[in-house]
Amino acid sequence: MRGKKPPIRALVFDVFGTVVDWRTSIIREGRILGRRKRLRVDWAAFADAWRAGYRPAMARVRSGDLPWMKIDDLHRRILDGLLKQFSIRGLAEAEIDDLNRAWHRLRPWPDARRGLARLKRHHVIATLSNGNVALLVNMAKYARLPWDTVLCAELFHHYKPDPETYLGAAQLLGFAPAEVMMVAAHKDDLRAAMACGLRTAFVRRPLEYGPDVRIDVAADRAFDYNTDDFLDLSRQLEKAGK
Repeated sequence: MRGKKPPIRALVFDVFGTVVDWRTSIIREGRILGRRKRLRVDWAAFADAWRAGYRPAMARVRSGDLPWMKIDDLHRRILDGLLKQFSIRGLAEAEIDDLNRAWHRLRPWPDARRGLARLKRHHVIATLSNGNVALLVNMAKYARLPWDTVLCAELFHHYKPDPETYLGAAQLLGFAPAEVMMVAAHKDDLRAAMACGLRTAFVRRPLEYGPDVRIDVAADRAFDYNTDDFLDLSRQLEKAGK
């Protein structure tokens, strides 16, 4: 007979797509730049292409093909290629740097601030993102996200789904892995956390990749919780006395 699970003491959150709406935010930033510089660019395609370069770039770091680089630097490598791909010319270095920092200015999903504040009443809440510290701190200030602390891949020099990120987060928070719950809109992230002994909560974000892209948002019984948003997660945890 399995022992009783310990109480959940901390919630750690994936950020891009789970807490913030990266796609709409990047499109908005691109359109602002486009109007100012008179650029004719499909900014939705641009945002999708930028995000599509994210996993392959991290995979090169995880495999050792590239030395350790924080996400700001990987984003810039991807951006330099996109400027050529989308024939974007005439930007000064400061303007390119500011565009790269659009990832610091992502807007939260409508439930994020209220949901996080409610979850914070009874739990430690922290990021557990592949974003770097400066990016996540700036985003928290911009989007008014009430984190207790910022944890990320940069602290461990390992990108998710490496076990070092999940186990390292639990260790830094001072809790056993089973006392920490990973909250994410991405099932692969949750499965990797589960393999490290963390609890898991799936949050459905059907519009992460836009209204025309269907993604898997079906409930999965392998996860401890399946939720519609952070407010729903807080209600479920309160009901369960967790």
